[in-house]
Amino acid sequence: MGLSYIVYPGAHHTRFHHALGSMHLMVQAIRVLRFKKVEITEEEEMGLLVAILLHDIGHGPFSHALEFSLVENVSHEALSLRLIEKLNEEFDGALTMAIAIFKGEHPKRFLNQLVSSQLDTDRLDYLKRDSFYTGVTEGNISSERIITMLNVQDDELVVEEKGIYSVEKFLMARRFMYWQVYLHKTSLVAEQLLLKLIKRSKLLLQEGHELECAAALKYFLTRNGADRFDESTLLQFVLLDDVDIISALKTWQFHDDFVLSKLSGMLLNRNLLEIRIKNNPIADEKMQKKRNWVKSSYGLRDGEADYFVFSGEISNRAYNADYQNINIARKSGKLTDVANASDHLNLKALSKKVTKYYVCYPKESV
Repeated sequence: MGLSYIVYPGAHHTRFHHALGSMHLMVQAIRVLRFKKVEITEEEEMGLLVAILLHDIGHGPFSHALEFSLVENVSHEALSLRLIEKLNEEFDGALTMAIAIFKGEHPKRFLNQLVSSQLDTDRLDYLKRDSFYTGVTEGNISSERIITMLNVQDDELVVEEKGIYSVEKFLMARRFMYWQVYLHKTSLVAEQLLLKLIKRSKLLLQEGHELECAAALKYFLTRNGADRFDESTLLQFVLLDDVDIISALKTWQFHDDFVLSKLSGMLLNRNLLEIRIKNNPIADEKMQKKRNWVKSSYGLRDGEADYFVFSGEISNRAYNADYQNINIARKSGKLTDVANASDHLNLKALSKKVTKYYVCYPKESV
């Protein structure tokens, strides 16, 4: 959930919670499919459970907020795979089946779809879990109902026709959760400030300044993005967590560098930048006017104002009709994409990408 707890105080649940919940739903899905005469061997069952338990193990501090920031050019999926492969060595190949399923290389395609698709046990858990802990009831879905409607046809994971309304609600809930929670403007500006902090700390270390922080964190702040990501780097990565970042901020708020100390204080004291979200890109003239105010008010040099005045874009597409479709199995045996099978007027619209633009600047400059 990154920094969503700033907006939703209950959102302190962890990826460990989510991993266990996803595995619980996987157990239910396996039971339902076996009842419907879908063959899943004991070895495949263990592979599914291990794959879903470890599917997010590659996430670093504050999850998506710092992805590609501390570790450049390496996704959390790639890091998860590296860690699962490392565990496979320690357990003498016991995770080989899980790796094949995780990578989508198992002959039975539906096994990978249970772990990673547009209707997988991962999403079925986090939507319901995040809705519960944030209190955003629009995100509440019936995971159990959807699971009981799952089946396999032509080696594809499908939803039986009578489950279509549950899938519609799932897709609508996903849309609501992205705009109301995951892309909430306050969470967004907080995460952007955290990214700016990491960028500033890396620059200061490159320039020879001293920064106090955990050894593993300093390792990645001083690491060149082009460096080889070897086993020793992987072992440093698993030492990192949210506490290392927060601890660093508590020290950096007293640093001599104005930008670093100011940004740290903003996050720790929840005194964030103003953020406005628009339907169209922000004009350059307005941005420059804000930068000039920051430079003169804070006494900053060229480039430093960009830490306090910046813009960007966010986008959301609840359903991608061009990738890993959610297929509805008609009673006739015909498979139909959910967007075509649904009589919901807005479902096709959910497959269109919606983009919005944001601008952040100090509240005093308003």
